[in-house]
Amino acid sequence: MKIYTKTGDEGNTSLFGGGRVSKDNLRIEAYGTVDELNSIIGICRTLHPHPDVDTVLQWIQHTLFVLGADLATPVNSDAADSRIARISTSDVENLEGRIDAIDTVVAPLTAFILPGGTPCAAMVHMARTVCRRAERLVVSLGNLEEVGAMPTIFLNRLSDALFMIARWENHLKGVSETKWEGGHV
Repeated sequence: MKIYTKTGDEGNTSLFGGGRVSKDNLRIEAYGTVDELNSIIGICRTLHPHPDVDTVLQWIQHTLFVLGADLATPVNSDAADSRIARISTSDVENLEGRIDAIDTVVAPLTAFILPGGTPCAAMVHMARTVCRRAERLVVSLGNLEEVGAMPTIFLNRLSDALFMIARWENHLKGVSETKWEGGHV
């Protein structure tokens, strides 16, 4: 199979399940940003996270591929029935369970914290911001066409999970968090 097809040379691309759209279509922006998020999490994994953190990051990467396929497949397309995996309630529940487990280990939040810490934790904070952008794009897409509720719910929960994962990585590596001092130095 060739990597290049030349079918996108005029600025259009195919959706899974058929149909072609402009490469600047909001659907393409949404799943392209999910792909960007997945790549950033890949960078996080190269920064030597704690093995427990790495296991969670790897699960997130696999699940983001499902989300990308979900977003690349219009709900009403021929492929929407059985050929494509979709983000599900169990994926959201998995994130919630991970958030709750981490919350029992890290110190309670008493103030806003600045993104940072270990190189991996700082990059996980970066992933969180890209996740929020992906969420905004999926919400915008959902205002124009049907995407289902689960992609937005998953991304909302994932941004919370990434915040907690960054805190967990810092905790596991013994790096303290920097509290925001309300803009005062």
